[in-house]
Amino acid sequence: MTSQQGDRVPIDPQSVDAPLSAFAVFLVVSIVPGQEDAVRAVIADVESITRAVGFRDLDGQLSCIVGIGSDAWDRFGLDGKPRQLHPFAAVSGRAHTAVSTPGDLLFHIRAQRADLCFEFERILLDRLGAAITVEDEVQGFRYFDSRDLLGFVDGTENPTGRGMAQATLIADDPQFEGGSYVVVQKYLHDLDGWNGQPTSIQEHIIGRTKADNVELDDAPGSHKDLATITDPDGTEHDILRDNMPFGRPGSGEFGTYFIGYSGDLTVIERMLQRMFVGEPAGAHDRILDFSTAVTGSAYFVPSLTLLESLAD
Repeated sequence: MTSQQGDRVPIDPQSVDAPLSAFAVFLVVSIVPGQEDAVRAVIADVESITRAVGFRDLDGQLSCIVGIGSDAWDRFGLDGKPRQLHPFAAVSGRAHTAVSTPGDLLFHIRAQRADLCFEFERILLDRLGAAITVEDEVQGFRYFDSRDLLGFVDGTENPTGRGMAQATLIADDPQFEGGSYVVVQKYLHDLDGWNGQPTSIQEHIIGRTKADNVELDDAPGSHKDLATITDPDGTEHDILRDNMPFGRPGSGEFGTYFIGYSGDLTVIERMLQRMFVGEPAGAHDRILDFSTAVTGSAYFVPSLTLLESLAD
């Protein structure tokens, strides 16, 4: 699942630890009933598309990760099933809901150039043809110094080094070791409402200073606090985020695409429970007063070896 390839490019598919990129496409599709075998053949051969497009610019660092949803896994008729793989369950709090929306497959396409992402997606969809329907498609971009459209640096707490593999790879499910789980949500922002808040209020909601990204010690109930999962014994559980801003100013659309990888799906589920329900219940994450989740789905990311075996 990790690339372990130094600077070699194109980057192996299914490399969760691929470098953060300047651009990304988040593509969620559903499989047309009866087309499961055709889809399996295409996703098992995703490495050939990566090579074909990625070799056009070796500095472009093109990569792709394929995630398979619970229902699609069942329809593929494979032996066994990842222990924690199940459909994304909506999380409803008193004020806000993390919705659950359709999706059999997720394609997370990353590169340093937007045209590489575009070309990969074009070829992929051409090969999938009428076997799928597109549920959601988002083009993301890196915004200045890795900030979201709310103006704060995003992804500061991502694991690094060996901690990345420990956080993202499945280790206690022998048949699926080396795989990962991923959850995606598309959030739309009320920028007018957010920008109407004083910077001090924004900082208390996020849990960090806005200008220099320093963590605040006196911000209980902040987004940073609620999104940090810690066991009673003090063990903290990291996830790998590769969130990206997206938007269409002419249509008044501004958002953040959340994507989180973890070797333990319950870590992300606990995080969303804390954010939307609150801890204690009712004390929800106040960032949700300005950011609405409009999609939500979960997937298993097989290792490249397992993904390629789907062609058999």
